[in-house]
Order: sequence, then structure tokens, then C-alpha cells
Amino acid sequence: MTGPRCAVVVNPTKVADPDHLRRIVEQGLSRAGWPAPRWYETTPDDPGRGQAKKAVAEGAELVFACGGDGTVTAVVTALTGTDVALAVLPAGTGNLLAANLGLGTDPATGLEVALEGGRRRIDVGVIDDRCFVVMAGMGFDAQMLEDTSEKAKKRIGWLAYVGGAAKHLLDRPMRARIRLDGGPPMPRRPAAVIVGNVGRLQGGVRLLSKAEPDDGRFDVAILSPTNLAHWAALAWAVVSRRERVPLMETYTASRVEIYSNRAQARQLDGDTIAPGKVMKIHVRPRALLLCVPQPDATADLAYDARGAARRAEAVREAAEEKA
Repeated sequence: MTGPRCAVVVNPTKVADPDHLRRIVEQGLSRAGWPAPRWYETTPDDPGRGQAKKAVAEGAELVFACGGDGTVTAVVTALTGTDVALAVLPAGTGNLLAANLGLGTDPATGLEVALEGGRRRIDVGVIDDRCFVVMAGMGFDAQMLEDTSEKAKKRIGWLAYVGGAAKHLLDRPMRARIRLDGGPPMPRRPAAVIVGNVGRLQGGVRLLSKAEPDDGRFDVAILSPTNLAHWAALAWAVVSRRERVPLMETYTASRVEIYSNRAQARQLDGDTIAPGKVMKIHVRPRALLLCVPQPDATADLAYDARGAARRAEAVREAAEEKA
């Protein structure tokens, strides 16, 4: 066995068919000559951080995170600053890092990406003692996540977020002061402030078209629509990939501070955290080793994910043979 020692941190509540997942992982690794992985299940009290740290302490050189956004964020936090690689096995109804890797909801493709050896050191955002790699947000985006039905997500996938968004399109904007890299406060009345390391939302829509995952800086979007017409214009510009998006200011910075006059909903990589009046974020450059589709040097982390999905057919077939 010549492959790295692997571990799987899995949220069992997010996996529809645990036996099928286990066959995909174990048969795929075996066919590639990699050793069998150790399995660690998350709990309601620990969504994956403790399990990932235990896996590293027990010798894991690559950790698969299998669950929703909360599981992935917890494992990212545990692996940041180490030389242990993170691979994503999509599960659940909304996995933002999987979307930015082009993995969809297919764990076989996530496994194939790890096997093919694409590795990329990417930046990590830090808030207090938690980390993120895709985007953090305060305001509308976090409210949308809070109010999206779990049943709807299971039934129709990422489209369920449209319902959550509709509930907050006419909410009163926050009064905020935003500081970038210690500069002077910028007073704004935004619906949301989004701090991104890479640019895709659910459904593959690129909100931050110029975001690069390893440039040591965040892309900061300040969204300020105030009525339905504003939201429609902003959404159309994003979906149609316009160079300029109305009612959205963009900046870059390595440190971002957001102060609101009242507690706001907040999120990290699609996982909501406790509301608060403040978000202070800084970057740890190239602090996470991530398994990505080949070639592994493009700004777009999902550059050849479709090729990996095709090549994963052998992994799927091996799993079916053992069913």
C-alpha cells in the first residue's frame, strides 16, 4: 500500500446510504493501492473538529470530510496550519466548498479528485477560533440560510434557498461601519457584507468573479439593494456575469472588520453561527492543503471537475460490484 494514511470524518445524519458511501471509499482506495481509512463519526456536540484532530494525532495524512457545510468547516478549522490534506466527499443538501470544487453531490467524484493527486495550498479566513475557506457573510445571506427549510433542501436542493431569500428581500438594511486593512471606517447601509476567498454560490453562480484562493487577500462585496427592482438588477448582473454589478461595491483586503448597530445573522461557508454586532476577519495565507481537480494551478478550483466525474465511473462500478 503506497498511498497516504487516510481518515474519513463523516456526519452520519447527512448520509442517505452509509453502506454505499463506505463501499465507494474503501473500494476506490483499494483499487488505487491506498490503505483502508479510519472512520470517525461526528456528534451533535462536535461536528468534526475534534474527530479531525484525533485523526491527525493518529497519523492521518489526508482527511476526507463528509457532511454538510458545518462538518466541512469544522474539519477545515482542525487542519488549518498543518500539512494534512483535506478532501471533500459531498453529502447533505448544501455544501459550499464542494460546489466551488465542482463536485456536486457525488462522493465518488470527491474520492477521484483525491486519488488523482491535485493539491493546492489555499488561504483560510479566521474569525475568533473558527476558520472558513469559501466565504463569510453578515446580514441577508446568513438570514437566507437560517430561514431555508431543511425539508425543502432535501426535496429540491439548492433551489430551496430561493424561498429563504424571498423572506428577507425587503428587510431593513443594517447600519454598518466597515474597515479594510485598518483603514478609516466606511459607513454604509448594506443588506449584506460578504467576505470571500473563492467566488461561487450554490448552483455554481459566481458572485465574486475575480476572487483567487491563494492570493493572501479576500474579496469583499457590499450589497446595498433596497427594493425588489434593485434585487432583480443585482441578481441578473451576477447570473449573466456582467463586469459591473449594480448596488454591489467590491474591494480586496487581508483584514476586514464589520460593525453593525444591532445584532445580525452571520455565516461561515454556508453554516450559520451566532448572531452578532461585529465580524473581525483576517487571512492566513496558504494555510490549508486542499485536494482539487487537476490541473491544480488555476484560479478556478473546479476547472476540470467534469473530467474527474467521468473518471470516477470506475469507483462507482467497484462499489456496485460489492453491494
